[in-house]
Amino acid sequence: MSSVRGNDNTCNGQEMKVMASLTCLRSLEPLVDSQLPCPEKSTTPYYTVLSCLKGIAVPPTTWPLLTEAEVPVLETKRVHREKASPNNKDAVSLSEGSTVDLRKPGDEEDEYSELAEEAMDPDDCFPELCVRHFPCCKINTTQGLGQVWWRLRKTCYQIVEHSWFETFIIFMILLSSGALAFEDIYIEQRKVVKVVLEYADKVFTYIFVLEMFLKWIAYGFKKYFTNYWCWLDFLIVDVSLISLIANSLGYSDFAAIKSLRTLRALRPLRALSRFEGMRVVVNALIGAIPSIMNVLLVCLIFWLIFSIMGVNLFAGKFGKCVNRTGYIHNASVVNNKSECQARNDTQFYWTKVKVNFDNVGSGYLSLLQVATFKGWMEIMYAAVDSRAVEEQPIKEFNIYMYLYFVIFIIFGSFFTLNLFIGVIIDNFNQQKRKISGQDIFMTEEQKKYYNAMKKLGSKKPQKPIPRPVNILQGFCFDLVSKQAFDIMIMMLIILNMITMMVETDEQSAHMEAILNKINLAFIVIFTTECLIKIFALRCYFFTVGWNIFDFVVVILSIVGIVLADIIEKYFVSPTLFRVIRLARIGRVLRLIRGAKGIRTLLFALMMSLPALFNIGLLLFLVMFIYAIFGMANFAYVKKQGGIDDMFNFETFGNSMICLFQITTSAGWDNLLNPILNNSPEECNPNITNTGTNTRGNCGNPSVGITFFVSYIIISFLIVVNMYIAIILENFSVATEESTEPLSEDDFEMFYEVWEKFDAEATQFIEYSMLSTFADSLSEPLRIAKPNKIKLISMDLPMVSGDKIHCLDILFAFTKRVLGESGEMDALKQQMEEKFMMANPSKISHEPITTTLRRKVEEVSVVIIQRAYRRHLVRRHMKQASFLYRQINGEHSVSVDDAPEKEGLIASLIKEHYGPEMEMIETLSSTSSPPSYDSVARATGDLYQVIIPEARNKEYTEPYSPAERNP
Repeated sequence: MSSVRGNDNTCNGQEMKVMASLTCLRSLEPLVDSQLPCPEKSTTPYYTVLSCLKGIAVPPTTWPLLTEAEVPVLETKRVHREKASPNNKDAVSLSEGSTVDLRKPGDEEDEYSELAEEAMDPDDCFPELCVRHFPCCKINTTQGLGQVWWRLRKTCYQIVEHSWFETFIIFMILLSSGALAFEDIYIEQRKVVKVVLEYADKVFTYIFVLEMFLKWIAYGFKKYFTNYWCWLDFLIVDVSLISLIANSLGYSDFAAIKSLRTLRALRPLRALSRFEGMRVVVNALIGAIPSIMNVLLVCLIFWLIFSIMGVNLFAGKFGKCVNRTGYIHNASVVNNKSECQARNDTQFYWTKVKVNFDNVGSGYLSLLQVATFKGWMEIMYAAVDSRAVEEQPIKEFNIYMYLYFVIFIIFGSFFTLNLFIGVIIDNFNQQKRKISGQDIFMTEEQKKYYNAMKKLGSKKPQKPIPRPVNILQGFCFDLVSKQAFDIMIMMLIILNMITMMVETDEQSAHMEAILNKINLAFIVIFTTECLIKIFALRCYFFTVGWNIFDFVVVILSIVGIVLADIIEKYFVSPTLFRVIRLARIGRVLRLIRGAKGIRTLLFALMMSLPALFNIGLLLFLVMFIYAIFGMANFAYVKKQGGIDDMFNFETFGNSMICLFQITTSAGWDNLLNPILNNSPEECNPNITNTGTNTRGNCGNPSVGITFFVSYIIISFLIVVNMYIAIILENFSVATEESTEPLSEDDFEMFYEVWEKFDAEATQFIEYSMLSTFADSLSEPLRIAKPNKIKLISMDLPMVSGDKIHCLDILFAFTKRVLGESGEMDALKQQMEEKFMMANPSKISHEPITTTLRRKVEEVSVVIIQRAYRRHLVRRHMKQASFLYRQINGEHSVSVDDAPEKEGLIASLIKEHYGPEMEMIETLSSTSSPPSYDSVARATGDLYQVIIPEARNKEYTEPYSPAERNP
């Protein structure tokens, strides 16, 4: 077995395939010399991976022809052929192929430079259609002005493709977007800021126009105008350019130009294509647009039914006669609109609910408020109290209209609006499957193995912190390294949190003094813990992220005690510094088996953070754009209803607060109502706004409705639901992984135990330590002693020095937990390639044997040794029998029957009996060697034959001392 295993069934080793493989190998001589890059190894068998590690590129046609058994043959052939070559002075063997470059020094650089030059060549400037109809668009770039033009395009291409250019443009986009935030209602009062912003706007416009021209020259019109992001840049730059030209010509006060200047708020959209995170989210949203549009269409059609019903039931019936305080007069006093207007009194005027069912469009807006449960009670009460067109309402006059709203909430809100969540989740899952392709084409068993391999493939052993030589430091090191120490500290943190929970606003001075002393005691304990760790771990203390976190929290706690008054006065309460320490509890959650559910939730949250950050960035961009629009259109709206000194569109900060309120769907109807004011009874169109030339405090109903409805759809119904979709998806993944046999914590515990056996982080341990290591692991990877037979049966690859790689051990232990599967080898190969890319130490050690093969060798050696000893015993017994018969004067025994004429017994014979005994040959030289069947027989059977025979014959020495000296 090899550490880098391929598909075991790729070849059966037939002679024809071996010959074909040898032929293919001979054809690879030029490829070896040129050192082509290795092919993708995820689908290649063993020899392809091995050849890549050794610098050989094997054509795909040879991949299925080679098996592990053929590799040594091919390698031997290669070495022999190199040795036999007459010009093998510069030849390089396979084992050296990965470290010696056989190419000429300048060849590779020349090839790379040519490829780089080709990559920097711009595309055609015009599309083929333009070239066919306008021959002047075709330019000869080999001579004259055409050559100068081509060089100019290449120069521009190098400029726009440079990373510094893109960074500069991003910086300019951020600056120009930030400048828009200063154009609030106070800009007229800040003359210096206004002048600076005007000049800055001109500079930004010039820069963006120059960027557009450079990209036109570099990319050409064909490439530029076939890219959607470039189209977005083009439109936004055109808006800024037209606005700049209009200001220069003195047309800045025109309504059309003012509206066009409002479109400058789209300028931050240019950042979408520059930031990877937002671009990923936008691409996902673009992919979801068809599904989202389907849901919107379903909502529009479904709501259309209720809107038409509402128009038929309530059109013109939401009017009422009120006084200036909003009190509704009794129907007995004022019965209809005519009577209200006939009184000609300031205390009587006719008004109606702004959100009503007078037409289908207004009906849609009313249904949106009902579906989002914002301001729907007022609409429902107006409908229930309605009588007839332009008649004064009476409380619950039309009580059965409650059913209309109940039915719509069930079907129009609970069902249709929640379709957005389902569609977004389903679309994300589809895109995920399209990108990865894992979930579609894998069985449940394959998914189980794939998830396990994915977890362990990204990990590698870390070098443990060395234990200090000093006795006191060593004692502290052992103390802080124990899990019990961490758990004890966690208990103290929880106690500290409990004491902080006891604090109240109206606590007595005595209670406050006690809590302060307890808090001081905890700070001393945590500071002592930090100092002990620094003393024990030395400089290694700051190599662990959690230790740095502890150190910062301790420093902040000490500073909070010393400078409590100053910090609380100008910053925040020092108690917040101590609360942060609670995050350390997550450090030991994996040590507590009962906290599996909490770990699952935290794992889902951690998995969601990158995606949530990207979505949050996109939401901030949308809020930024709408805040600029709101400042430009609703800054001077009358403060009424939900618009007050805090929630308004006068400044950028207040606009962001209002938009965040709308994002949460909290009270957005109150913000919309003042914007719908456009009659003299509701607002004053001629009022002068201080510090500006803008007059009036009326709203713009059409712009306001478009603004609010579009923002609610984008933010509340789509972007916020993306948060739900991401969290649900990752929680599902985390729950699925928590139910799997092996979790991330199991692999982390494996490497923590590994550090104790591999102090130098070589990624190898000796074979003799494997049994103890397996017994030291935690369940389910643990293999308790006695475990040698189980470990041997795993057939683990071993390298020189009887060492085994950590990944091979982890693969085998994982396979033991998950069970046998045909996909294990393929998944192992994929994950091993990933591991080897990040850990080259495994590549440099080729396996020479396996644990099973080593055991077979050891057993074979024992069997051979015992068989040879048996052979010697038999031979010695025959020799002793011959001597015994010679001593007893059996003259019929011929010298030719002597079993020995050399060796120890023969020398003793010559010493005792003289040279007259000439032994011509031994029995061993004439007899056949023992057969395999006789060797493989049990040792007990052999000794049952030999030992009793020797005991029964009572063999003694040939001569006693007395007989030797008569």
